[in-house]
Amino acid sequence: MPEFVPPELLDLRARLRAFFADELSQLAPVDGENVPADVAQQVRDLSRERGFFGLMQPVEYGGQATGTLGRVVAYEAVAMENSPLGRYVFGTPPGLIARATGPLRDRYLEPVLRGEKRGAFAFTEPTGPDALARNTWAARDGDDLVVTGQKSFVTGGATADFYTAMVNIEAAGDLPGGLAMVVIERETPGVVLDRRFNSLDGGHHVSLRFDGARVPATNIIGRPGEGMQRAVGNITEERIEIAAGACGSAQWAVNHVAEHITAPHISGSRLGDREGVRLRYSDLQIETYVARSVLYRTARLAESGDEIINEAMAAKVFCTESAGRVVDGAVQLTGGAALITGHPLEALYRRVRSMRLAGGASDILRLNVARGRIEFGAGRM
Repeated sequence: MPEFVPPELLDLRARLRAFFADELSQLAPVDGENVPADVAQQVRDLSRERGFFGLMQPVEYGGQATGTLGRVVAYEAVAMENSPLGRYVFGTPPGLIARATGPLRDRYLEPVLRGEKRGAFAFTEPTGPDALARNTWAARDGDDLVVTGQKSFVTGGATADFYTAMVNIEAAGDLPGGLAMVVIERETPGVVLDRRFNSLDGGHHVSLRFDGARVPATNIIGRPGEGMQRAVGNITEERIEIAAGACGSAQWAVNHVAEHITAPHISGSRLGDREGVRLRYSDLQIETYVARSVLYRTARLAESGDEIINEAMAAKVFCTESAGRVVDGAVQLTGGAALITGHPLEALYRRVRSMRLAGGASDILRLNVARGRIEFGAGRM
């Protein structure tokens, strides 16, 4: 670990790893990525007992509101276990709902933190020749917004109770317009789940359509015109977490390969005694080391109060692409067994591939990093 990580976070890392080794390993075996509901609930209950569940949640609601460095340590430690149970250890971060005020906060924040309601971030607009006509917008009608448009890719949308959607609100009289984040209940008339689909990493997604969905204007988070700023803040946190998960996954792969190449081999000598194998293995170690250096540098900048939009994008691109190369190399060094469905590297290979698209595709982020520097002089890279 980097030398600047404080003792309490080193202890958190050790406790999380022991939690998997000593307690979660005793639960009923899980078939692949499919975790039965009762086992998932057992993980949540045990996590609450050990004080992990509220790490990412607000203090005023019983959470610990761990800072960026703490989140990096925690997400990386869980990813190092390469376990499907990992996604149930931490309670749902409140995301944009944490920034809601008044009745909107009361209606959604506490149920989300308790796990009684699930939200989904509806941001991605459709593509194609008629995309502009299908963008999401809202007209004002008295105290309501009438929302029309489409969101093409909403992760977790099939099981969400509500959507936090980016909507372009039209100005009306003295009431301002502009992009805004709006909370829209799934059961609102006019909200249509166009299509449900799965991705290769096991994720579940939907395409949404809003056909004149009527929503109270009080469901706006903040004010019209603030939508993009609020969305970017939420996405920046997500990108750091994805980067941390990627680094944890790379470390698991490196450790897995170390065990494989130092185990007895049919040839009579260990694979790790061969110079070519050592060269390939050292590449995996070096790449993981550099990726973690990028990750922790970015977390440290965030802890110091710096604006890290550019750095978070850079970290997300570099760490996820590094993890892809490391896991690919681990598959090659492990051999054909790693391609068999059910092998932990086979599942990890699919998962790390999806990371290069989640939270923003790599090349889109590259363009944004360049734009941030050339047009705005942003960042400390």
